[in-house]
Amino acid sequence: MRTLVVSRIRVVSVVVIVVAMVLVGRLYMVQVVRGDDFSERAERQYIRPQEGVFDRGDIFFEDKNGERIAAAAIQSGFTLAINPRVLDITPEELYTELSAHIDIDYDTVVYRAGKSDDPYEELRGQLTEEEADLISALDIDGVYLYRHGWRYYPGGSLAAQTIGFIGSEGGDERVGQYGIERHYEEVLVRHEESVYVNFFAEVFANVSDALDTDSEFRGQGDVVVTIEPSAQAFLETTLEEVADVWQSREVGGIVMDPTTGAIVAMGSYPAFDLNAFNEVDDISVFSNPLVESLFEMGSIIKPLTMAAGLDSGAVTPLTTYEDKGQVTYDGYTIYNYDGKARGVVPMQEVLNQSLNTGVSYVVTQMGTKEFAEYMEAFGIRETTGIDLPGEVRGLTDNLDSPRRIEFATASFGQGIAMTPIATARALAALANGGYLVQPHVVKEIDYDVGPSKVFKYEQKGPVISETTSDTITRMLVKVVDDALLGGTVSIERHSIAAKTGTAQIASPYGGYYEDRFLHSFFGYFPAYEPRFLVFLYNREPVGARYASQTLTDPFMKLAKFLLSYYEVPPDR
Repeated sequence: MRTLVVSRIRVVSVVVIVVAMVLVGRLYMVQVVRGDDFSERAERQYIRPQEGVFDRGDIFFEDKNGERIAAAAIQSGFTLAINPRVLDITPEELYTELSAHIDIDYDTVVYRAGKSDDPYEELRGQLTEEEADLISALDIDGVYLYRHGWRYYPGGSLAAQTIGFIGSEGGDERVGQYGIERHYEEVLVRHEESVYVNFFAEVFANVSDALDTDSEFRGQGDVVVTIEPSAQAFLETTLEEVADVWQSREVGGIVMDPTTGAIVAMGSYPAFDLNAFNEVDDISVFSNPLVESLFEMGSIIKPLTMAAGLDSGAVTPLTTYEDKGQVTYDGYTIYNYDGKARGVVPMQEVLNQSLNTGVSYVVTQMGTKEFAEYMEAFGIRETTGIDLPGEVRGLTDNLDSPRRIEFATASFGQGIAMTPIATARALAALANGGYLVQPHVVKEIDYDVGPSKVFKYEQKGPVISETTSDTITRMLVKVVDDALLGGTVSIERHSIAAKTGTAQIASPYGGYYEDRFLHSFFGYFPAYEPRFLVFLYNREPVGARYASQTLTDPFMKLAKFLLSYYEVPPDR
């Protein structure tokens, strides 16, 4: 009998302990994790009990020292509302009283205050604490203030197309519309929940989520991005300067770690202020052209062609060919950019002088089938999988053509179209020993419950050998040291591997415009142990035919800034 009693006491004790632990856990959730939310709900119950306090996870930049800086957060303030039924002053008098302390629209006040049968009208949102105190001190019957939150972007236009914003969808529901806000909606969204939810279910669900390490997202949290705010700001300033000088239709750029795929900076111009997106006239600026637009890239594709030729054994840096200034395939003639012949030249001069006939020779030596296989291995026929919405696949059907001319033009970046991010990923393989990295803009999710998730991204490949990577890098360093603007822009203590590109823009009516160009520029540095790859493009600049004219100086400014800001030691 005594043994039975002891056993029952133990069972009861275990039950009591478990219940106590659950209650403590629930109390922690209500008072600590959700305390602010419930407090704000209590403050506003008398005004709009049917609506909860808006909440959403934060997005953080992280500077070079690892310090987090808010990119998107919830701003707390007040909404000014009235009950026209009980107002004891006229609408005009109400406007006079309110406008003495806050900026408010006369027509809005008079119209809404005049709805004498309506018990609730909002006059203005996003009042500060100080403004709310001033209105409260007026002590007007029928005037109410209630606390609420709204999405705020401290950086304004900084990384606008990458961060994205939230907007209404399906009534009053606010969800991510572009960028990280949209792609990570499942993590950032905060659903309305009752205080009286079955807490047993919630507690054990949270435990289950915390233990589930296989799912991509396992709950609500904050997002930490790879973008470095100072680098991003410098990139955006540089892009705007290019657009102003050359009256460009569009300018864009990517700064990426070529060994990991982490995006250090990404932007395009024109851009917009995330806090005033509703004032934008042309909504096309909301999209991110670096992942959503396709371009024929021109001569920055030549290093990929040359690397394929080197890796396949079709050519070496010392291989020569006779440049006649033009070459004909399938009845079509392609020319060098200036139409001039150079005579017998080695492969290095093909890159130095950006010879179309030279890279078409490389394809001839390889064979079109093998060339197409290398280009596919560089990933130009697929999406990169970057964690941003709207990424599109390249247009590369010309690599399936039976005609040699299509492969010849593809060798210098015409007739095939790619996104900037796919182009940057392919070119990064030249820098990092031959691997395809996974471009990404998010490094960590800091979950509300359970451990954080630090993302790990795998490489594909190798696409080319490490020896080929070293060889093409040496060739591209020579392009900068000897050929780019006559070798006048090289940096004495740091090696830079780079190449320009100029492509004619296709006409929708067939053929190409004679006076419209896409300029591009890519480079990585320090060349033999690269920290950064920079890709720039300049769409339809006015008054300049070649990319070396419009993008060399911006690229070198970015390179010098990054080398200095990150204190990268000299490599030569």
